[in-house]
Amino acid sequence: MKKLITAAVIVIALLAAVSVVKDVAIKTAVEKGAEMVTGLRLTMSGFSAGILSSTVSIRGLRLHNPKGFTDPVMVDMPEIYVAYHLPAVLGGTIHLKEARIDLAEFMVIRNKDGVLNLDSLKSLTAQKQGRTVQDKSGKPMKMRIDLLRLKIGKAVYKDYSGAAPSVKEFSINIDDTYTNIDNPNTLVSLIVVRALSGTAIAGLANFDVGSLSRSVSGSLASAQKAVTAAKATVTTAVAETKTTLATAAATAKGATDTAKKTAESLGGIFKDLGSSKE
Repeated sequence: MKKLITAAVIVIALLAAVSVVKDVAIKTAVEKGAEMVTGLRLTMSGFSAGILSSTVSIRGLRLHNPKGFTDPVMVDMPEIYVAYHLPAVLGGTIHLKEARIDLAEFMVIRNKDGVLNLDSLKSLTAQKQGRTVQDKSGKPMKMRIDLLRLKIGKAVYKDYSGAAPSVKEFSINIDDTYTNIDNPNTLVSLIVVRALSGTAIAGLANFDVGSLSRSVSGSLASAQKAVTAAKATVTTAVAETKTTLATAAATAKGATDTAKKTAESLGGIFKDLGSSKE
């Protein structure tokens, strides 16, 4: 019995050690990968990777502004969840089977020198130059996301270039689903486009969001199709429910009428029987 308990303790300790090492390795990979894609520093308050499953959960992730900006944070993401394809990752391709990004706040800032923080994003610069972000070896970074769910709460624009700081906040509350994101440029551009869409920030910041929209038009179109399909499904379900309820009501009414007629008929029979006995 003691040997069994000892063996169990050793196994648990080994699993814990593997979990810690795995967490550190993947956390470092995430930080370095984000730096290569964005060119900016990334921090997180919580991180955990599944021991037996290829999943990662990140909490309190923040993408920081470059030097020269008063506000330290560009993007605040309370939670990120990814399920990755381990063989592909080991082979050098960032293949995420699923990614869920909860983005609470996206900050667009023009500093006192007139510099826009968005212009510091490496992937946007690469997108404008018609190339893909490169990995450590200088080759185009390989990335694929099968399913992306993107939530964005609000976008904020701050302008420090005038006599007094100007702040504009926009509540957008989007919850979109995308499929087949095939490179890091598309991912970053998609987030920027969705964060600025439906707001006046692009105009206020004199930022060309149109070219980014065109570059990710395929992903945006697929998301719109998904939304349309979802709405159609809901509409069909509502219509079917209404039809079912109407049919049930008609059936219930028919049953009530039949029961009423049956009762009246039986009442007549009993009345006739009573009369015949007299």
